[in-house]
Amino acid sequence: MQGNCSLPTSAIRVGSLLLVSILAGCTSWLPDPGPPEPEPIIVDEPPAPEPEPTPEPEPEPTVVLPEPQSQKPISIVLTSNQPVYSDVAAALAGNFDDHAFYDLSNESLPPVSILRSINDSDSTAVVAIGLRAAQSSLATSNMPVVFSQVFNYQYHELLTENSRGVAALPPMAAQLAAWKQVDPEIQRIGIIVGEGHDDLLDDARLAAEEHEVELVTRIAHSDQETLYLFRRMIGEIDGFWLLPDNRILSSRVLKEMFEEGRRHNVTVVVPNESMLEIGATMSISSVPADIAASIAKVLRRIQAGEMKDIPAITELSEVRVKVNDD
Repeated sequence: MQGNCSLPTSAIRVGSLLLVSILAGCTSWLPDPGPPEPEPIIVDEPPAPEPEPTPEPEPEPTVVLPEPQSQKPISIVLTSNQPVYSDVAAALAGNFDDHAFYDLSNESLPPVSILRSINDSDSTAVVAIGLRAAQSSLATSNMPVVFSQVFNYQYHELLTENSRGVAALPPMAAQLAAWKQVDPEIQRIGIIVGEGHDDLLDDARLAAEEHEVELVTRIAHSDQETLYLFRRMIGEIDGFWLLPDNRILSSRVLKEMFEEGRRHNVTVVVPNESMLEIGATMSISSVPADIAASIAKVLRRIQAGEMKDIPAITELSEVRVKVNDD
């Protein structure tokens, strides 16, 4: 604590020497500041290195996706504009953006001109829907042909090194399974078909065994023989499985078969819904979208250069059932 140095008035007259001595004594009241603080020792260290900059993360490698392969153009040739052909063509068009339709029933343009224009186009393949389209395309096309909606392809020799087909019917097992769902009591089924369908009949027999149904089969060579065989077997069967063999069928014979079936209470199953209008009991048919998907699968393999590995006939997988309510 600092002292208070108070001097009497009379001391003012004292000489300068006395003043100096008093001032010297007054300073002795101040606190001892102690020894002087030492100067801080500065160590001569090298300057701290500047922090290394944090490396920026390397950018993720850019993944370059392959550009989708542009679809190659195709030509779709129809035997006619009937729904059995046009429905498949319309479904197929949904699978390919680049396509062109050609209708051989168009009287304003001869088929030869149509097929020449296809050969002159940039198409990579021809889809022929129906027998006439398949025959014409194979006779004139210089590019691969995929045919569909043709039942007697063997008889017409449509399979070549430059052609592949899609089945005209769903698998026999799938058809019979659908039939049994509608009519579980069916026991004996008859089939009449022309020559050359041994594999199809073998498939039908296997399906019948699987579903515990007896199968009666006959081979015909004309429409009149078909009617004769049908009348002979109708008393032994409760169902008839009509196959679309136009070599042994005619409109007249079909109508008579449907009338005979109704009289004997025999279910007549047909492969096309349009036949219900003329007296068939039930239709078990293919599905246009399924046919189109099968065609598209074959086309893409052809365009990929896999022609030799494609089966001669590509099977279908779906069925559509419709019962005649009349």
